[in-house]
Amino acid sequence: MTEFSTRQIQAGYIPGTPQNSAVPPIYQTAAYEFASLADAADLFALRAAGNLYSRNASPTQQILEERIAALEGGVSAVAVASGQAAVAVTLLAIVGRGGHIVAATQLYGGTVDLLQETFDDFGIPVTFVDQDDPDAWRAAIRPETRVLFAESIANPIAQVLDIRAVADIAHEAGVPLVIDNTVGTPYLVRPGEHGADFVVHSATKFLSGHGTSLGGVVVDQGTFDFGREPARWPHFTEPYTRIGDFTLWDRFGIGQAFAALVKSKYVHDLGPSLSPFNAWQILQGVETLDLRVSRQSATALAIARHLQQHPAVARVHHPGLEGNAWHPLAQRYLPRGGPSVFSFDLAVPEDAETQKRVAGVIDSLRVIRLVANIGDARSLVNHPASMTHSHLTGEQRAAAGISLTTIRLSAGLEDPADLIADLDSALSGV
Repeated sequence: MTEFSTRQIQAGYIPGTPQNSAVPPIYQTAAYEFASLADAADLFALRAAGNLYSRNASPTQQILEERIAALEGGVSAVAVASGQAAVAVTLLAIVGRGGHIVAATQLYGGTVDLLQETFDDFGIPVTFVDQDDPDAWRAAIRPETRVLFAESIANPIAQVLDIRAVADIAHEAGVPLVIDNTVGTPYLVRPGEHGADFVVHSATKFLSGHGTSLGGVVVDQGTFDFGREPARWPHFTEPYTRIGDFTLWDRFGIGQAFAALVKSKYVHDLGPSLSPFNAWQILQGVETLDLRVSRQSATALAIARHLQQHPAVARVHHPGLEGNAWHPLAQRYLPRGGPSVFSFDLAVPEDAETQKRVAGVIDSLRVIRLVANIGDARSLVNHPASMTHSHLTGEQRAAAGISLTTIRLSAGLEDPADLIADLDSALSGV
């Protein structure tokens, strides 16, 4: 018999023993036992697939990746620690050294921070354009441009992107289109069906749906051929020197090489790893995605229609409303319903008292909560100009359609009558 200290570490568990759990388990481990040194060497050299180290991936995470890839109609996926991390590693992996990005002006404020400041620090220039102007997209593309980036439904004004039009522009230039589909969700729209090559999610939001766990996912649609112009994509088509003399494109090919690069380089080196527990929590949320999103979508539209008639509201930004500039695109791209994240402008002047008036409304809410998140089971509100988009200049906010009077609402799963009554009560003081 082994001694006490050996038994307290090893007794009762045999690595690799199969179980018959009906629900994906949490593989809460930092590392994995290898069958032999030869097997370990094959895994580290990317000659074989398997569990290497949980900084790169865990079995629970891999289930999540396969599930989101299936929902988005993609070929492979990579899950990471947050939506911001998903955007970052996706663009870094595609752009490479010396590349340039063209991005929509209408983006979530944190994404703008990443692109205009941190990427600039990395020597990666970004040109922002009005997402509704095809000529602006074309004019911004340079010989060194490597990717176009936008959101399917912009946060917070809910502008609907003409995905197919921007995809065609990207492909004319020989570069991929990356779409952040966090607000759209794969239930309402699948950007890959309209020409997007990569689809990014903040899994913290609708995929999770319960506001407990950070996470992000990028899905490779398997449609962009980095091998067509190998000189533009040397990180895919030249020898992967850190591991061997092979190229990622030759070894893994379309639909798989991107994930191999992201996991073995950007996640490995920068460390934005998704914990097994958070992966498991997000998986629980994904199981009810369609039920939640369909109800939230209907609730949001009911609230938007009510606010449209309210004397304290100057304008409602919801593409499900007739007369909204993006209503035709919503009918085209969102047949299952519009977004549950939208905004409205208070009917108050923009002056020294604006912040006080906005605060009076937000602080009076009792059912809807002031939280810097969206896609939760709870209904949430925020003030973009002083919260999520506070780092933007006034000109940038105006270009994105955000004013000092704009309030963002994320409709949850509460009774719509309670949400409308809460808004009416808060707006009564305007």
